[in-house]
Amino acid sequence: MQVQGQNGQMLTEKEILQDCLSSQKYITTSYNTFAGECVNEQLRSAFLNILDDEHRIQADIFNDMSSNGWYQTQPADQQQLQQVKQKFSTQM
Repeated sequence: MQVQGQNGQMLTEKEILQDCLSSQKYITTSYNTFAGECVNEQLRSAFLNILDDEHRIQADIFNDMSSNGWYQTQPADQQQLQQVKQKFSTQM
């Protein structure tokens, strides 16, 4: 699938999903801030519900990109995990 961008260039599905994922990261950050700084409990609850929906959308985009090989992650090295875990456990 391709879509024509504002500058007339054709965007690939990968580019579209990259843009969507970036947008979702921004959106979830914003809703997290709104919920955290909200005084009204009903409004806070509404923001948290929206935030949950936005996280699901973000996960769907990530999973789609990952399944197409467009967002690759590496397994964590166990030794590095232990080092980080030890570093932060001594700071508490």
